[in-house]
Amino acid sequence: MDPRDALARKAVLAFLGRIRGGRLVVAEDGREHVCGDPSAELRATVYVERPRAWRRILRGSVGAGEAFVDGDWRADDLVAALRIVARNLHGLDRLRRLAHPLTGPVQRALARVPRNTLRGARENISAHYDLGNDLFAAFLDERMIYSCAFFEDPGASLEDAQLAKLERICRALELTPDDHLVEVGTGWGGLAIHAASEYGCRVTTTTISRRQAEHARAKVAEAGLDDRVEVVERDYRELTGRYDKLVSIEMIEAVGWQYFDEFFRRCAGLLHDDGLMFLQAIVIADELYEHEKAARSFANTHIFPGGCLPSRRLIRELTAAHGLRVVFWEDITAHYPPTLAAWRERFNEAAPRLREHGYDERFARLWNFYLASSEAGFREHRIGDVQALFAKPGHAGPKRAEATAAAGRAT
Repeated sequence: MDPRDALARKAVLAFLGRIRGGRLVVAEDGREHVCGDPSAELRATVYVERPRAWRRILRGSVGAGEAFVDGDWRADDLVAALRIVARNLHGLDRLRRLAHPLTGPVQRALARVPRNTLRGARENISAHYDLGNDLFAAFLDERMIYSCAFFEDPGASLEDAQLAKLERICRALELTPDDHLVEVGTGWGGLAIHAASEYGCRVTTTTISRRQAEHARAKVAEAGLDDRVEVVERDYRELTGRYDKLVSIEMIEAVGWQYFDEFFRRCAGLLHDDGLMFLQAIVIADELYEHEKAARSFANTHIFPGGCLPSRRLIRELTAAHGLRVVFWEDITAHYPPTLAAWRERFNEAAPRLREHGYDERFARLWNFYLASSEAGFREHRIGDVQALFAKPGHAGPKRAEATAAAGRAT
């Protein structure tokens, strides 16, 4: 074994020897290292196929993910293995917080580096959402909704749970045929079509993904809604006009941390003085945001280039700064693991068919790691998902900001 791999192996096993809340068996060359609690319900076996895996794992999620994609290691239950690791990252989190006085100036310098400029944002979005509509159709529901579903019944199908989510959004916005709704982040058109067909409102929806726009326009035409829904290909910073309502579902994660303030400023500026804004956002824990926002992760390196998760506190602060008060705030994190599990199951069922379209075994491992690590993160509350409704000052609806903000802090 390469001496560097041997040292890395020693370091990784030392970390694993202190894990709690799970049982992890590491198998290598016929030998097994049993780590964690023998009686723990959460357990997995990791198989090290190549010694270089040890060194790569020391590089965090980027190295561990790349090693998995390259076949350097595998697991009998990938989600369980990643959950066990996630449960034991508190010590590393403390070290990163202590190091922040040193890393903070570097992050502030990076704020001057243009990443999600108008051109950069289009390139980053294209890198994920223009991979091919066949890919996303293979594992999403029939409406191709690519965000957390809402399982009113734990046994509900993915289709029913996504429909329930769309209904929650439209009801929260109190949509009527007199409303003009602007959607920041079209996806494949599912929400825009539902809002226009079921609630009669006009919808202007925007995406900077060419393939999403093409699909959405075709679906709008198929539904006979050309007179109610307009699909435009503009960055949120290029939108003009004023609207009654605004909705943005899990698009903010692609904005980039240098642009969060501008995002909320632009959204507030698109609304009439009595307008409403519905936001669904994947969030990172408040205490992790500052030292994670500019860090490289497997997700923002290989899946969502330029991506960054906001924190709950940041969203509250920036919406308030731009004249948006909280009407309600709800944590829906518990609904993401079943959403991701359904996506991963469908993706793997479709894998043989996807290979015919050029999505090879390596691509399948890449997406399995992405989906499994995301599920592990939500299950262990490293990341979360929230739905929130905000109102402009002129809105005459219920003013429950104080109670909901307190409830939000409790989550």
